[in-house]
Amino acid sequence: MGKEGHEDHGQPRSLVSPGELSARRAARHRRRAHRAVGVALSLVFAALIVIAAVALTDARSGRVRVLPLPSHTATATKPVVVRHVRPTGSASAREAREVDRVLAHTSYVQLAGRRRREVALTFDDGPGPYTREILRVLTSMHAPATFFVIGRWARLYPKLVAAEVRAGCEVGDHTETHPPLALLSPTAQAAEITEAGQAIHRAGAPNPVLFRPPYGSFDQSTLGIVRQQRMLMVLWSADTKDYTRPGVHSIIYTAVSGGQPGAIILMHDGGGDRIETVAALPRIITRLRQRGYQLVTVTRLIAADPPQSNQPPPHPLSGGI
Repeated sequence: MGKEGHEDHGQPRSLVSPGELSARRAARHRRRAHRAVGVALSLVFAALIVIAAVALTDARSGRVRVLPLPSHTATATKPVVVRHVRPTGSASAREAREVDRVLAHTSYVQLAGRRRREVALTFDDGPGPYTREILRVLTSMHAPATFFVIGRWARLYPKLVAAEVRAGCEVGDHTETHPPLALLSPTAQAAEITEAGQAIHRAGAPNPVLFRPPYGSFDQSTLGIVRQQRMLMVLWSADTKDYTRPGVHSIIYTAVSGGQPGAIILMHDGGGDRIETVAALPRIITRLRQRGYQLVTVTRLIAADPPQSNQPPPHPLSGGI
């Protein structure tokens, strides 16, 4: 006799046909599968509740949560949380008025007036993996700066653009794809500038009133387009060449030695490995302050001490015009 006819724990078992035994086994398998599906759905539902609770907590506390971005080094993995400050229309309107005042007598600024010991730190080519680290330094040291943002990166990382504004920094237009504008037709130039401005605004920043040409490349068409859009072209008086990765000490030396009243110092938060720039920034801020300089945004720089009205026409820094 088969196992089906043996006793189990003193209770006799009735004979079961092979067909009925197969049906019972199939039913047990179905019950187990249903239980497994139920457990999985319960876990998913619990996870959704936790995510919703965290999001609600962040929203109520006014924190900005920046998601990790891809990076090849450990320096860009720590997220930065910036205290929420709601952008106001009056701030952007005030910036626009200051730019209009300068546009009345010049189309650009390379070095502001020299009556005040103020310096503007500027960062190009972001946002990117190192933007959060630079923002962390600027925020902790209470040093506002100006970021010239590429449109396609603003579309990819809009939270970082919004974080720049919340940190008290200024956001300018650096074109949609970072081309040398002097090599493009007027129509293509206009598209590059306009699309970047739209991306910046959609990311949560005011409509940009400052523009920086990639590579310092521009021509007469560029100047006409920028003026038509009521933007001031911003060049620079000191180039740290941090994009070449010359070493932390070289970046510090160039930035600090370039400090003078009305200086505009060029650095980068995007476009490549910026670990040296992140490392140099705290010492740049400290040493400039030790020399009596106040760090301000570009708009604040020109509002307090605008460039001379008789400055010569702008000269491209990489050909053109």
